[in-house]
Amino acid sequence: MAIRIYNTLSGRKENFETIKPDKVSMYVCGPTVYDSCHIGHARSVVVFDVIARYLKSQGYEVKYVRNFTDIDDKIINRANELNEKPAGLASRYIEEFHTDMDALYVERPSYEPKATDHINQIIDVINRLIEKNIAYEIDGDVYFSVDKFKGYGKLSGRKLEDMEAGARIDIDKRKKNPFDFALWKSTKPGEPFWPSPWGNGRPGWHIECSAMSCEYLGETFDIHGGGKDLIFPHHENEIAQSEAAFGKAFAKYWVHNGFVNINHEKMSKSLGNFLMIKDVIKRYHPEVVRFFLLSNHYRSPIDFTDKAMDEAVVGLDKIYALLQRLSDNTDCSGKDGNRPGDCWNRFCEAMDDDFNTAKGIGIIFDTVRQLNKQLDQKTTITPDITKILQIAYADLIRTGQVLGVFCLDPVKYFESKKSNAIGKLDIDEIAIEKLIKERIEARKAKNWAKADEARDRLSDMGIVIEDRPEGTIWRIKE
Repeated sequence: MAIRIYNTLSGRKENFETIKPDKVSMYVCGPTVYDSCHIGHARSVVVFDVIARYLKSQGYEVKYVRNFTDIDDKIINRANELNEKPAGLASRYIEEFHTDMDALYVERPSYEPKATDHINQIIDVINRLIEKNIAYEIDGDVYFSVDKFKGYGKLSGRKLEDMEAGARIDIDKRKKNPFDFALWKSTKPGEPFWPSPWGNGRPGWHIECSAMSCEYLGETFDIHGGGKDLIFPHHENEIAQSEAAFGKAFAKYWVHNGFVNINHEKMSKSLGNFLMIKDVIKRYHPEVVRFFLLSNHYRSPIDFTDKAMDEAVVGLDKIYALLQRLSDNTDCSGKDGNRPGDCWNRFCEAMDDDFNTAKGIGIIFDTVRQLNKQLDQKTTITPDITKILQIAYADLIRTGQVLGVFCLDPVKYFESKKSNAIGKLDIDEIAIEKLIKERIEARKAKNWAKADEARDRLSDMGIVIEDRPEGTIWRIKE
């Protein structure tokens, strides 16, 4: 089955055909580094990390570029508030971004260019637009003429004439059209600046992505991604300036992820419900956060609630518990695991349909249920059953490598969870083991009341127990 991608530009799913055979070029808009990253940033980064991982798993060579906007009004204003230099502020938040994303098991892209390292390339693109009479300079500022690009609005579906009719009077009377946007901003007192043909200044936000994507991927590339909030005006403006400058299509496929809501409300600073990644991963295991972010289709919104996170915890624990059972019951490293099985094939079918991680995770849970049922039957592990288990185990590891979850050793995963919770909750492991032993003995004696009493006491302590053919295990409720 061919990979099909929903293309925002066409408004439909399309067969994925790369410009160069077996090679994927992908550019994703990264953060403007003026503050700590929130859970919304994490979703976008994780989504495109999984897309890159999946394409690699299908044999593609992926050149993935994700930029940093390290000069911008927000950065300058924040630096002024904190009485530090914009470059230092940006550098500090880039480092923090890497710390957050490393914690979430995000693989580094092929390139992470910064806008300030590509001023010459930005100036070159602006010069092209001025030479073509599609951009104009006024008092050291350079603007793009939106009405000179006939395709303006094709990504967002907005028509320039409709926008103009409802537009407020722009505060900058010098612009020929209220929707003309800045390519170069003349310097203001106390701001960082670079020399240019139009005087000292700095680049506008939109032009940097056109320049950097061209530098690393060429004038046309396969996939351009980002959050839905970037469709207009950022990505619309990127298309206009790039296609006007180079005279060819900019990106073939436009991929946009949905928003993260917090308890059914839009995340916003005015509501005070911004959740920073560094705070979320203090409360939840980073794999749980990642698992949650992939539990809905990437184009749909996802709601961060205690219930949703608890479900992610339980779901991830079930998968790890099954992996541990498989390891305990059979040699999972056998050669039969080298060939993909039903789980992997079905998972790929889901991912081929516009990277449907939600459906893929559902297939993983189906496999977990089937394998637990197989192990619960208390039958002898025959060579044929071993073969089935080896293939399924390898399939689960393959899916985990694409999703970036359950890639840890199960024993270490559960030990880490236990030690963290024990430290926080002051749990007595000796008392837990004693109650479990009492319950086992009561069950053997068919003293069901005493067994239930022990289970209830464990539950009151926040302990969940599971009875398996190979013994009773316990874990801590999240």
